[in-house]
Amino acid sequence: MSIHPHRVPFMVFADKDGNIFEDTRYEAVGRSGYNVYPLTPEDFIELPFGSDLFTLPGRRPYGLDLETGEFEVLEEVQAVAALNAPAYTQLYMAAFGTDEENAPTLPLYCYTTVGWLDDKFYTTAVRIDPDTRQDLEHFDQEYIVQKTDEKIAANPGNRLVEHLGNNCSKRYCCPAARNFFLGRWECPIPVSPACNSNCLGCISFQPEEHELTSPQDRLTFIPTVQEIVDFTVPHLETADRPIVSFGQGCEGEPLLVWQLMRDVIIEIRKRTSRGIINLNTNGSKPAAVEELMKAGLNSIRVSTNSARKEIYEAYYLPNNYQFEDIRESARIARQYGGWASINYFTFPGMTDQEEEYQALREWIRFSDLSMIQWRNFNIDPDWYLGKLNITSLNEGMGIKTMMDKIKNEFPHLAYGYFNPPAEVQVNYNDLRK
Repeated sequence: MSIHPHRVPFMVFADKDGNIFEDTRYEAVGRSGYNVYPLTPEDFIELPFGSDLFTLPGRRPYGLDLETGEFEVLEEVQAVAALNAPAYTQLYMAAFGTDEENAPTLPLYCYTTVGWLDDKFYTTAVRIDPDTRQDLEHFDQEYIVQKTDEKIAANPGNRLVEHLGNNCSKRYCCPAARNFFLGRWECPIPVSPACNSNCLGCISFQPEEHELTSPQDRLTFIPTVQEIVDFTVPHLETADRPIVSFGQGCEGEPLLVWQLMRDVIIEIRKRTSRGIINLNTNGSKPAAVEELMKAGLNSIRVSTNSARKEIYEAYYLPNNYQFEDIRESARIARQYGGWASINYFTFPGMTDQEEEYQALREWIRFSDLSMIQWRNFNIDPDWYLGKLNITSLNEGMGIKTMMDKIKNEFPHLAYGYFNPPAEVQVNYNDLRK
C-alpha cells in the first residue's frame, strides 16, 4: 500500500473565523525559498497523527489552477499550514502571498504545505526517524500529571526536578520531560540560564525589537551536581534505551557551565555505566568539549541553521566564538570515539542550495560526523530571509534530493530526528571499524 496519495491533494484555505475548506479548483503547491512549485503525489504523505494546523493571518494561499495550469492567489481568505509531528521533516513550505500591512510576524513554528484529498489532510514531509519516542499516542496527559507529581514529591527540594515537572512537563507538555517522568528513553538536564548566542529564532529568549514572543521561559538558576545526579542515575539504571541530555530548549548554552557538567558526568559514571550521556550544544567551546569527552561524555549534538559560516553567523549572532568552533567541537567528539550529530535546521530553498550542499559535504568529511538530524526550522520564512538580507535565491535541488545525494556519498552517515540510544551508537561504531 502506497504512503502517497493517488493524485496531488487540493488546496485548502481558511475563512476569517479559522474554518478550513478545500477548493477543488486548485491543487496544493509548495514553496521553496522565494519560489512556488507544482507538486507530485510523491511529495505528500498523510498528515501525521499529532500534527497541528495553523491559519496564517495576512497571508493568502497559492494554488495551481486545474483549468489554466497557472499559479493563482486566492483573495479574501487565509493561507493554512501544517506543523508536522516530531520525526517528520518538511519538504516544502506553505505557499502564500502576503498583505504587508496586515501580516504580523508568524510565531516560532514550522509552516509546511498542507492539502486535502479523500477525506484526509496531506502534507509535504518525510518520516526521517523511525523512533516513536515522541509520537503522541505514547502520551496520556492525566497519567503524565500523576507520574510528574509523584516524582516531584519523591525529590523534595530538588529545584531541577520541580522545574522539569511543573514547567516543562505540565506547562509546556515537553515530550522529553514527559518521557522522563514516565521513566523511559531520553531525560533532559537543563543546566544554564545564560547563552553566548543571540539566535534570531531563540525559543526561550526574544528581545523586544524582534516583535516575537518566545514560547518558553528560560531556566533561572544553575542546579547543583547533587540535584542532577539524584534523578539522572536512577533514570539511566532503570529506563529503556536510556539517555540523559544536557542542553534543552528551556535554557541557554550548557557549555557556559561546562565544569558543572564535567563534575556531573564523573559522579554519574561512578554510580552507573549504563546508557548515554549526551550534550545538545551550540559547540562554541571546543576545549570544553574535549574536557567533557575525557570525563565520559558519550555524544554531542551541535545545532546549526547552515553549513556555511556567513549564514550561520548571521542567524546565531555568536558572542566570543565563531563558526569554525562548532565544526571543531564535532570533530573532537569523534576523535575521542564519541557520537557527533548536527541538529540541522532544514529550510527548503536554502538548505538544498548547491553551495550549502558542498559546504555540508566538507563538514561531514572534516568532522567525521555520525549523524544528521534533519530538524524542522521553526521560524517565519519571510522574517528569517529578511533578517539575513537575502532578497533572492537560486533554485534548490530539493530537500529529498539533497538527502539522497548526501546518503549516497556517505552511506555510513545516520539520518534521524532524535539523539540515538547506546544500541544505535554501538552498532554504528562497529560498522565503521
